[in-house]
Amino acid sequence: NRIAHMGVARTFQLVRILPSLSVLENDVAAVAFGQKRHWGEEARRIAMDNLAAVGLADSGGANAGDLTYIDQKRVELARALAAEPSLLLLDEWLSGLSPTELRTGIDLILSLKTKGTTILLVEHIMDAVHALCERAIVMNAGEVIADGATGEVLKEAAVIKAYLGDDHA
Repeated sequence: NRIAHMGVARTFQLVRILPSLSVLENDVAAVAFGQKRHWGEEARRIAMDNLAAVGLADSGGANAGDLTYIDQKRVELARALAAEPSLLLLDEWLSGLSPTELRTGIDLILSLKTKGTTILLVEHIMDAVHALCERAIVMNAGEVIADGATGEVLKEAAVIKAYLGDDHA
């Protein structure tokens, strides 16, 4: 609660939506209890804007539990945006997606970068890391083993060894 009120929002590796509510109700709940609390018609308008930002403008009335996996991830992302964060944490938001959904997800995150929100991405899908991250910090067993420009960091022997093994380094 205190972290959210400081302007930090997040998504989870495993989707955590409110499946018995509609898509719009999921986001309105987040708008009402976010960093800047909005109520009534204003909350509904902000929620609709969030849903439009993640590609769900026409799905507000749908039951969130009935959506596809990527659309449930979009609902969760819209809820994170409802907090109007200055820092958005995406915890393996792209995991479990098909190649087509992955491209859609990458494009969606790229569109968020233009809104002035800092995005901290925890991700193991290297295509996504290359497409989304100017800078990468690589950790292994809780230790930082590389930090710098993404293209350079991902070529470092220590990084390759940690993630692919000695034979690949």
